[in-house]
Amino acid sequence: MEKEVKFSLVFRDMWQSAGKYVPRVDQLVKVAPAIIEMGCFARVETNGGGFEQVNLLFGENPNRAVREWTKPFHEAGIQTHMLDRALNGLRMSPVPADVRKLFYKVKKAQGTDITRTFCGLNDVRNIIPSIGYAHDAGMISQCCLCITYSPVHTVEYYLDMAKKLIEAGCDEICIKDMAGIGRPVFLGKIVAGIKQIKKDITIQYHSHAGPGFNMASILEVCKAGCDYVDVGMEPLSWGTGHADVISVQAMLKDAGFKVPEINMHAYMKVRSLIQEFMDDFLGLYISPRNRLMNSLLIGPGLPGGMMGSLMADLETNLESINKYKAKRNLPFMTQDELLIKLFNEVSYVWPRVGYPCLVTPFSQYVKNLAMMNVIQMEKGKERWGMIADDIWDMILGKAGQLPGKLAPEIVEKAEREGRKFFTGNPQDNYPDQLEKYRQMMWEKKWETGQDDEELFEYAMHPAQYEAYKSGKAKADFLEDVKKRREAKEEVHMANDQTKILTVDVNGQPYRVTVAFGDVNPATLHGAQAVASEGQAAPAPSGEGKEVLSPLEGKFFLVKNAQETALQVGDTVKEGDVICYVEAMKTYNAIRAEFSGTVTAICVTPGDAVSEDDVLMKIG
Repeated sequence: MEKEVKFSLVFRDMWQSAGKYVPRVDQLVKVAPAIIEMGCFARVETNGGGFEQVNLLFGENPNRAVREWTKPFHEAGIQTHMLDRALNGLRMSPVPADVRKLFYKVKKAQGTDITRTFCGLNDVRNIIPSIGYAHDAGMISQCCLCITYSPVHTVEYYLDMAKKLIEAGCDEICIKDMAGIGRPVFLGKIVAGIKQIKKDITIQYHSHAGPGFNMASILEVCKAGCDYVDVGMEPLSWGTGHADVISVQAMLKDAGFKVPEINMHAYMKVRSLIQEFMDDFLGLYISPRNRLMNSLLIGPGLPGGMMGSLMADLETNLESINKYKAKRNLPFMTQDELLIKLFNEVSYVWPRVGYPCLVTPFSQYVKNLAMMNVIQMEKGKERWGMIADDIWDMILGKAGQLPGKLAPEIVEKAEREGRKFFTGNPQDNYPDQLEKYRQMMWEKKWETGQDDEELFEYAMHPAQYEAYKSGKAKADFLEDVKKRREAKEEVHMANDQTKILTVDVNGQPYRVTVAFGDVNPATLHGAQAVASEGQAAPAPSGEGKEVLSPLEGKFFLVKNAQETALQVGDTVKEGDVICYVEAMKTYNAIRAEFSGTVTAICVTPGDAVSEDDVLMKIG
């Protein structure tokens, strides 16, 4: 009898592996019927991961998006699944247990059938509670083995982990090869070993195409007994995304597996709609490089789902470095040079912080730490100079047990700064908060929503939810889209006769258009001598020493409901956390370098700041 292999379309991950955003709810509802018409998908990933946060950044309601997007698949008998980061829920930092429980109830009510839970440390203590939460909510619990390639991540390591999860009651196992660096034979041994532990356990394989192993890996895991394979679709397949369903189907059919047929007419509909969405605005956030295979990813092992945001962040990081170099008349760095330095630094940092699996949020932590090291060293400062609090939590064991040992230099730094290591249950560090958020919503006269879904959203993403409710998120998003479109149009209009450059004058960047040949200056959009928007606004008045931003990002006074925002007139001590700069999805704590009284807060929470911008004044 032929072994049957079924397909799951990872539509959410497809987009976020290519760029920053996912389609809006109106676009999702538009494409859903065509995906169903293809007739080859038993499952579709509809939400979880960064889906909710992206909708908030749009200024849109993520709960409406999930309900309307999952409904047609539910009605068609296609299972939907979501991605859950275990202790971190849907964000980059740990989540209280009561918020995690509500998360499952909300997503089940919204039409999600399966929860795919992973921990980037592969600490089963963070995953096992989710099994109970899923079952209590009436969901299928699928638990992940996050695959990486290191001296500590052996076949035996993964089989021991799978055994513990199966004994704890999970319904399915996902082999989560988030960077596509799992070697085919290695993965086949893991799948075969799991089937020996429990013959009838459902196994789903998730991989990214990145370095080029994954087609061979798909074949190997299917030969070993895999039941479901995650796939993508053109024009967002391959590269940092996923293998295309057409290629996977053809390969498995030739190998003798029973696989579903594809309605090619519908496939072309979906393909066309994906391109339509890219042409609308989503393509503005997609780097062409993310659609290419890249063997350089084998070394650092960075996951495909992170590459979209990484390439977007790289532009800001490069600008910060080159501003520094311009002030000192040093040669500018290119994006390729920065990328290679980053990859090399990731390879240096990763073993020294205990080999966490490079998957959200720990891939971001390791990448951000590496990027901060690169930036600091390019500016003549020491490595390890800036480590965000969430990264420290990982290092200290507050997020779970690291697979490997910390380097002595990291242990020494922690001890020097008086930081304490933690060996207990990670969830104990994060007490329940749901009632606090319920009270805050009551005070703001905000509805908690159907099935408490708005309460869940606020508790999961407090800063982003407040920006959504205020309208600031939508205004910022629309302004960003406008700027990106204008920049694209300028380049197009200039053609090969002009070049748009950013130049630095005494530390202040200006955008100019350089024309070659017989070109009418009046037609050049970027040819204003000094753009008023390029000039920094003067800092608000107030006496005292200036607190400067050490990096570019977004300014926040607090990062969660447990903290109280500083106000003018408050007294602070040297070493106190006074605000945050959010960069690359992590909140970097800014500490007072001297004691005194806050005399001015110079930036509005949520606003973008550049390096050396004045954040506060302390007298």
